[in-house]
Amino acid sequence: MNAQQLILKKGTIIDSLKINDSIPESFGLYLPKKFETNKKWPVVFLFDTKGKGKQGLLMFAQAAEKNGYILAASNSVYDSLPMSENILRSSRMMNTVLTLLPVDSRRIYTSGFSDGAKFASVLPVVIKNIEGVLSIGASLANTDVLTMKNPFHYLGVVGSDDYHLLEMQANEKVLNGLRFSNELFVYEQGSEPSPIKYIDTALEVFTLNAMAKGLVDKDTIFINSSFNENFDLIHNLISQKKLLQADDLITDMMTIYRVHKDVGALKSLQKDLKKDKLYRAMKRSESTYAFKESFLREDYDYAIYEDVATYNFNNLGWWNYQIQELNKNSSSGNNFESQMGKRLIGFINHLVDSTIDELKAEKILDEEGLNFLWMLKTITNPKDYDAYISVISYSSKVEDFGTALFYLEELLKAGYINKKELYDIEHTALFRITPEFNQIVEKYLKYARYQVIEQ
Repeated sequence: MNAQQLILKKGTIIDSLKINDSIPESFGLYLPKKFETNKKWPVVFLFDTKGKGKQGLLMFAQAAEKNGYILAASNSVYDSLPMSENILRSSRMMNTVLTLLPVDSRRIYTSGFSDGAKFASVLPVVIKNIEGVLSIGASLANTDVLTMKNPFHYLGVVGSDDYHLLEMQANEKVLNGLRFSNELFVYEQGSEPSPIKYIDTALEVFTLNAMAKGLVDKDTIFINSSFNENFDLIHNLISQKKLLQADDLITDMMTIYRVHKDVGALKSLQKDLKKDKLYRAMKRSESTYAFKESFLREDYDYAIYEDVATYNFNNLGWWNYQIQELNKNSSSGNNFESQMGKRLIGFINHLVDSTIDELKAEKILDEEGLNFLWMLKTITNPKDYDAYISVISYSSKVEDFGTALFYLEELLKAGYINKKELYDIEHTALFRITPEFNQIVEKYLKYARYQVIEQ
């Protein structure tokens, strides 16, 4: 593998390139169609903690093509591995790309989605010369280790109904206090601008920042084109009555463009916007629901800790009521209430998942605590079939067949149809040959493996 061979595959995602013959690690690569070896190129290293680098390449390819960035995505970083091992694997991939291709060593960036984004934010702390991080749908992994001795440009992209929003807004305040360059772009699901659009914007911002630092020559045509495009986007947001989103984007754009051109038009637009009665009403509504959300988060955090510690199965009814109320919030015609409801449901599921991971990591497995969490998960995320199956397995193991039958029927009501796996659930050897088990299977899946004899 050498640079000359890679040039032949410009404009195409190359899915799996080996680090070297002696290491079973690989990465994906994307080279812009205009890629040539006679100049230096910026690069974005993408990370996915499930080892699926191609997904990130597909999401970034269009923006990378437009803005002239190389993309490289690891296929060998996993959340099941220790952080130190993932850092070593990332370093090997990055060194391989830097050896193979004409990369501008002053313009190296990391990025990812969700847990991959969290990991990407760790790398500038432990690997030198990373200029920026683009985090999509996740907050910084650890703000305590940030220092002005090793600054980087941080860009966040998050959905307005994503529970990570509050953490990313808190990160923004920390980064401002440390005087790190940073912007946070918030989008609404199913509407413009989309997260794909903000990936494009983020790469533009990295380029503009490089121009401001003198790392690349200033391109007046590029600067004006980018400014006008974002100015039009702000007006579109205002016309859609997304006034707070428009205000946030104005603030970010003033920070980004003030070193390149006069931003008087943005200042004037923001001044007029803040006089708008609807804007002020939205700002009050946002604050009201943000306060309520913070209060409920604390309540849920404390409740799940107490319930697991005391095996409080009686409180499952309270959790069911909370989810019903949050579903009502999510369906509200008030946009701020709806987004709060969706974020809180996401937050509760995050609490359940993270607590499950914590219990599984303990030396002595707390099966009763895990069983409570699996039962809770059938309430908070009714389509998570694995939670029902885990309850059925554990209940059968302790010969609580009444509970196992209840969750078997709830599983099938939820839409589960894999009959083969149903008869292979661990610890159900006795349970699955009972008439009751097979009657429920026959009721929902037409016929059972074992004959149901009518008395």
